[in-house]
Amino acid sequence: MTNKSRHMKIVAASVTGQLHASQNLPCQDYYHYATARNLVAVVSDGAGSAKYGKIGARVLCRTLCDLLKNADFEDIEDAVVHAVLVVRQKLMLHRLNKTKDDRGLAPFAATLVGVVYNKNRGVFFHIGDGAALSLHDDDAFIASRPENGSFSCETFFFTQLAWRENLRFTKIDEAKSILLMSDGLTSFAFQPDFRDIERNFVNPINQFLQKEESLIKARKALSNTLNTPRAQKLNPDDKTLVWIKVS
Repeated sequence: MTNKSRHMKIVAASVTGQLHASQNLPCQDYYHYATARNLVAVVSDGAGSAKYGKIGARVLCRTLCDLLKNADFEDIEDAVVHAVLVVRQKLMLHRLNKTKDDRGLAPFAATLVGVVYNKNRGVFFHIGDGAALSLHDDDAFIASRPENGSFSCETFFFTQLAWRENLRFTKIDEAKSILLMSDGLTSFAFQPDFRDIERNFVNPINQFLQKEESLIKARKALSNTLNTPRAQKLNPDDKTLVWIKVS
């Protein structure tokens, strides 16, 4: 999915990880974006252990984009909280939710990382792993880093009772480009301690997508990069990247 306007360019791709491909399972990642009063983009990784994780990820991404694209940016954090509550309510009433309340949300478990951007200012919103980056002049960046639980293999989901306590906001402004990614790419985009980004990965992608005028070629190149044998060997999880040029 790609889009381009006079002030914005978006290139995005999802690829199925080797782990799911070997089991003949579909990619559990999902992404969506929308532009109106605000630019909104969301990436979600449906939990591998959740039976309907992909459904949860899809409903989350699409609903948040619909509700936030015209939200008042001055109250955007409250708008994000309200939008997640709407998603939870939708899934409580979903035909596959047997209990029809929040006890039945676990099968829809998914992580969340997104951005709302308006007139050179924005905010990342984030639950769980995955990551977001805003790139600025002089190699400066702002990151919303992955967050795991007590163990590296544990993360947080918007379906959990404590989702609000695990929802994080990071303000950004005057970005040149923005990257949202699922956890299958965080080990490529960050150094092991997550304090700094891996510039040998981030910078070439950013520079290529900035220069490539054909959105079809840009998306194909991005997809190929995420799906190389080396990338799949280094991390067999599903991989999603949404890249946005905002100035």
